[in-house]
Amino acid sequence: MKLLILDRDGVINEDSPDYIKTPEEWQPIAGSLEAIGELSRSGWTIVVATNQSAIGRKMIAVEALNRIHAKMHRAIAEQGGHVDAVFFCPHSPEAGCVCRKPNPGMILDIASRFHVATTQLAMVGDSLRDLQAIAAVGGKPVLVRTGNGLKTEQKGLLPEGTQVFDDLAAFAAHLLVVSPTGLAG
Repeated sequence: MKLLILDRDGVINEDSPDYIKTPEEWQPIAGSLEAIGELSRSGWTIVVATNQSAIGRKMIAVEALNRIHAKMHRAIAEQGGHVDAVFFCPHSPEAGCVCRKPNPGMILDIASRFHVATTQLAMVGDSLRDLQAIAAVGGKPVLVRTGNGLKTEQKGLLPEGTQVFDDLAAFAAHLLVVSPTGLAG
């Protein structure tokens, strides 16, 4: 199975220091929806893994998150793509859960549910915690410079083997040329 994990805020849609709390605040990054469409049409299984501490902070309810994700799914479908699953951590950073990135709980759950070895997974993220979560289980970290990605890159603390791209569209174009049948070991 060709499975790719994407962070949401800063990779698919614009990020906000005030959190994305409504469907109206969810705005796609240029080229991201088309990239997901291309990957879907090429046989990639796309899964989103996203920290959503706004729920744990009582800033939004799960129903609001579901409306945001419904908008995301519709927008991706309009580009001929689809997201096969959305995994989210609703906890605040203080909760100490295992699912909140940089902990690898969501990644392990995805690998288990999709019956894929963690070493065969890649995750595209814009923050160090995304990269740390996938690297912790032997997967392939991919940083995009959108969202917080440029600041993350400039800090220079990237896990070994991290690939860096301008945005999701650039990574998708690379992936479809270099690894059309799946991620190389």
